[in-house]
Amino acid sequence: MDNNNNNNQIQNANENENENEMKNLEKKVTKNLIKDYSNLLNGNSFKDFSIFVENKSNPFEIKVHKSILSSRSPFFNESLRQESLSISLNQFNKKEMESILSYIYYGNISFENQENLIQLLEISIYFKLNLLKEIIQKKISNSINYSNFFQFLFQNRNLNSNEIEIKYSISKQDFDKLKQFDFFPKSFLVDIQNKVIQDNQKEIENKEKEIEEKWKKEVEDKNKEIEDKNKEIEDKNKEIEDKNKEIENKEKENQQMKIEIEEKWKKENFPQFSDSEIIKDIEYVKKLQEWINDNDFFSKMKKGFSAKRDGFSGENWQKAVDDKGKTLVIIKTKDNFIFGGFTQVGWTMNTSKWSYNGGSWGRMKDENAFIFSLRNDKGDRNPAKFTIQKGKEDLAIQSQTVCGPYFGSNSPDFYLCSNLQPGYSNFGSRYNLPNGITFESNEAYSYLAGSHDKWVVDELETYFI
Repeated sequence: MDNNNNNNQIQNANENENENEMKNLEKKVTKNLIKDYSNLLNGNSFKDFSIFVENKSNPFEIKVHKSILSSRSPFFNESLRQESLSISLNQFNKKEMESILSYIYYGNISFENQENLIQLLEISIYFKLNLLKEIIQKKISNSINYSNFFQFLFQNRNLNSNEIEIKYSISKQDFDKLKQFDFFPKSFLVDIQNKVIQDNQKEIENKEKEIEEKWKKEVEDKNKEIEDKNKEIEDKNKEIEDKNKEIENKEKENQQMKIEIEEKWKKENFPQFSDSEIIKDIEYVKKLQEWINDNDFFSKMKKGFSAKRDGFSGENWQKAVDDKGKTLVIIKTKDNFIFGGFTQVGWTMNTSKWSYNGGSWGRMKDENAFIFSLRNDKGDRNPAKFTIQKGKEDLAIQSQTVCGPYFGSNSPDFYLCSNLQPGYSNFGSRYNLPNGITFESNEAYSYLAGSHDKWVVDELETYFI
């Protein structure tokens, strides 16, 4: 019994092997046939007919085999019955003709892009290659969707709509848009309109039913709402009172939550400002980061001086910032104005680094220095940055014995002296003013700190690496 099973298995295995060998041989025959016909097309042997394409005055000649063309294409079978050695097909270009000849000779066709499909479809119809036409129609049918619908229509507008099976769903509004283009064949529009009606009729019916049900529900809800409203009015006064109190508590809660979120954000992203008495708003941090545009400075900087911590002393401030290079100064006044400045060269008491030495004071050049305003008492003023004026780069900042920060020189834009109180501002002296504000006007004097002089500093913070 076991021997019979083994013999059957061996026989089946041999039969499968023989069948696979036959299939491989058939594939090899097909592959060799395609190769032979490809070589026949691309070679020069036995060619007895010419096709001229493109420019009539200077056409491009393609040599072919008359017998192969007439056997494969009904068009050529009819056209080549005459005793002629050539045919002119100037409406086609070289690439199109070579592509269709590849199909005629050995069944190869290239689907490069959507536009290529349309061209090939026109050619297949012209040469009466029904199988190729069917393949391309299927390819187009599978390629069409709502997003590329109009593109296909524009490429198809010279074709009979019956040549393409269109699968899509289109709204009446889109169809109305389509009708305004008068170059589409009327029959094409009729076909599309019929499909629109078919595709959308059920949707319209469902929509009408949905609208009716929605209307009934809205009427019921409205009647119920009116009933509830009448009762609600009786208790409205008390509710309003409770609501106002609730809103007030909610605003306090939201404000506290905002402060906590901003503090957490600062600690995570800019821990250098986590203990700042001035920079408590995320937007201020983002503005400073945008204006300075130096990630290395922000990642390494520290609060090297605080007037509240280190004393309201110009001498202490000078010792803290001396030869530190890039320095950020932020001032908050008693009237809650917030402004300051940034310099890439920093302050130094080393007179050899001064661009001008006036004995106990000197100027330093910094073409990238700027001053800024973060907050003032004008509700319509947004945070703003003001660069040094062209030609006044030597007057960007000034060092002076025992004094605080100077931005500008000789009637500077703002400075603080020995005990950092009071402050002085002559905005526009060295730095650019906002549009519409005139130098030495009341608005210019008061822009940064609220007044020309005698403004009182609440806190001065200075950051450097």
